[in-house]
Amino acid sequence: MKQTEIVIDTYLCNGCGSCVELCPEVFGMDEIGEKAILVTSEPEITDKVREAIIYCPEKCIELI
Repeated sequence: MKQTEIVIDTYLCNGCGSCVELCPEVFGMDEIGEKAILVTSEPEITDKVREAIIYCPEKCIELI
């Protein structure tokens, strides 16, 4: 069975940083484009991660 992954559509990301505020152990901002990135290669899918996904204003983060 494939593990659930977090995918960020950087095209849609507006760089608001709400995901970083809610879950800084998983999300960060890139230095150049001011877009959301993952700060760990295999993040645990926690309630905080799910909350960050729900509160993303652009809905650019999803679990697949």
